[in-house]
Amino acid sequence: MESLLAATGSVHIRATLPATAAFSAPSAARTVAVGSAAARAVRCAAAKDSMFYPLEHDEMFNATEVIQWESGMSINAIAAAQGIRIRRRCQSRYPSEGTGADRAVPRNILEQIIWDKEVEVSQKRAKKPLQKAVESAQSAPPARDFVGALAAARFRNGVPALIAEVKKASPSRGVLREQFNPVEIADAYEKNGAACLSILTDEKHFQGSFENLETVRNSGVKCPLLCKEFVIDIWQIYHARSKGADAILLIAAVLPDIDIKYMLRICKNLGMTALIEVHDERELDRVLKIDGVQLIGINNRSLETFEVDTANTKMLLEKRGAIIKKKGILVVSESGLFTPDDVAYVQDAGVSAVLVGESLVTQEDPGQAITGLFGKQLLP
Repeated sequence: MESLLAATGSVHIRATLPATAAFSAPSAARTVAVGSAAARAVRCAAAKDSMFYPLEHDEMFNATEVIQWESGMSINAIAAAQGIRIRRRCQSRYPSEGTGADRAVPRNILEQIIWDKEVEVSQKRAKKPLQKAVESAQSAPPARDFVGALAAARFRNGVPALIAEVKKASPSRGVLREQFNPVEIADAYEKNGAACLSILTDEKHFQGSFENLETVRNSGVKCPLLCKEFVIDIWQIYHARSKGADAILLIAAVLPDIDIKYMLRICKNLGMTALIEVHDERELDRVLKIDGVQLIGINNRSLETFEVDTANTKMLLEKRGAIIKKKGILVVSESGLFTPDDVAYVQDAGVSAVLVGESLVTQEDPGQAITGLFGKQLLP
């Protein structure tokens, strides 16, 4: 797992700390960089011109999770302490390829996706090392203002802004659109009032790709783009930025708090927006304690069972809406939105935007389907 815990020794952390910071290899993170009480003491006593000094003065390297990691707790144990039920295998081969005790069985769909994603990312990183991904991201054109586009569209149309999803398939429904042309769909969405677009990049379960993201970005579509990916590794963030993403999805059901903080810092440095997705009250409370959050997505679909209930948005905003408003965070309702009544329901609950894919992409004309969803034509 390329998280802050597993990568305290990686070169990529230079992108989030002063240039004087340098580190050893990730495999040595526990034993050399921050691995023991003795090592921590040496780091704490480091002179200001030492390469360890920036670490001592960076809050993330003194977080509870890092101390737990140093003491020998596993990544899964640290995550479970925060209520995260999705386990990590940290294996470079698919679960089905193992034998005996090594042949793991996922508890649910999301866990299966994450395990498969570990293998996919490992293979892609072998072909394109992290440093190359960082360089590609840093040389990409500036990111577009995702949050600003949502706010402007909401003001312009008087309804929640639309993040329209370019999506070919899903694990629960299979192929949603046989004749799938991501550029045609994206163009139709933009012309019919979508504020931003969401591009599925997961290959194995959603038949998406980073190539689709790059193709849409280079097609002339001006809407900001969200990379809809199951992020477990900061390599994915850098790679998404290099392919034209202006925003990226971070799932609280998968990522410990320290990883969300770390990834938010990377997004900020790249000019990207992070849409942090929650499913329940505990996840929302975790995210609300993190500084720098601009956008929270409330998913009405359980990523464990894939059942949908739009009342989830209303329930969470009734409980935490005042805090969210005080922090100036915009809320996006995701999944289960098919009619004008559905949109009105979550709008009354207090959302600023909706993320919709299935009810649009399954229609013959996805662009015109936007009018049907909102009950009126949106101004682009």
